[in-house]
Amino acid sequence: MTGRFVLILGGLAALGAPAHAQPAPSTGPGFVSEVMQQFEASMMKFIGLAEAMPADKYAWSPGPGVMTVAKVFGHVARYNYLYPATSLGTPAPEGRDADTAEDLADKAQLVARLRESREHVRAVVRALQDPSRATTQYGRAVPQWSVLLQLVTHMNEHLGQSIAYARMNGITPPWSR
Repeated sequence: MTGRFVLILGGLAALGAPAHAQPAPSTGPGFVSEVMQQFEASMMKFIGLAEAMPADKYAWSPGPGVMTVAKVFGHVARYNYLYPATSLGTPAPEGRDADTAEDLADKAQLVARLRESREHVRAVVRALQDPSRATTQYGRAVPQWSVLLQLVTHMNEHLGQSIAYARMNGITPPWSR
């Protein structure tokens, strides 16, 4: 009985270990580099899907009230401009209003806008002085690197959506061939 008591007590003590006993994730340049690797991989897939999807499918939607293929691609481009503008203080380049990206329907224009928005994010990240500096996103204070993490998280949500759209239309994502 005493042996079990010691094991249970030891297990409970381990559960109560201080949080600082686990290493915190790096939020320095290495962290931003890792986030950007994820961004680059996701954008490569988005642009590949946008190129692989036939132009006549850009108006396709899986149902009423659901975003079309074109709207999803435009939405991703929009947020590549919007997050840096609203939370990092870097507006979209002149002539690239974030709010107009979702209105595009033409395949060539959307592929170009995805590429341009990728370049914009790259430029914003290169210009970041201190990614741990505080900013505001969705009404709360966060470090700037958190904006990049949110951008990638948001993008990947819609990447999954775009993959489903492609497969529902008989299109195999280029990286899966």
